[in-house]
Amino acid sequence: MRHSFLGILAITLLVVSCNKEQNPFEISKQHIGVLTDSTQIKDLKTIFSNDSVVKFISGDEFAGSRNNIEVFEKGGKKLLILTPKQALDSTSVIESIQIIDPRYKTSKNISTLSTFKEVSSTYKISKISNLINAVLITVNELNASFVIDKKELPANLRFDMNLKVEATHIPDNAKLKYFFVNWSSSN
Repeated sequence: MRHSFLGILAITLLVVSCNKEQNPFEISKQHIGVLTDSTQIKDLKTIFSNDSVVKFISGDEFAGSRNNIEVFEKGGKKLLILTPKQALDSTSVIESIQIIDPRYKTSKNISTLSTFKEVSSTYKISKISNLINAVLITVNELNASFVIDKKELPANLRFDMNLKVEATHIPDNAKLKYFFVNWSSSN
């Protein structure tokens, strides 16, 4: 009797855990919605069957070797920009995903609508890079990089490319321009 009770309990737990549906807008280190770091490009049409998947195919050597894939809702709102690891290879996995739509959020509620203070108080900042027109904040915990336009910085910090930007230089209310999750190192 005890063994049958344990068996029934195990089967019940298995069924309940299998029925947990993936949040289509949740961001973590290894997945964004149902996309994972092992999702192949050929599976995108099935995964986004209710959305539009637009592949940019370059015909010119100056366009670069990567072909971004944009995902739009049927109504035309852009959701994500995906970059495959290998161009023109349907079996390639996704290297990085740029988050456009604010419905995509981390488990700690960070989205494209978040501010620098929200990111820095929620995650440990691994690195801050000074780019030409933006500051790049890297968070290794998520394999993510958050981009803040230099227009959000004080005027004296916008033009010095040699300046080492520190977290204290960035205003708390600085808005994110966008952010992306990079899976190139995790594949």
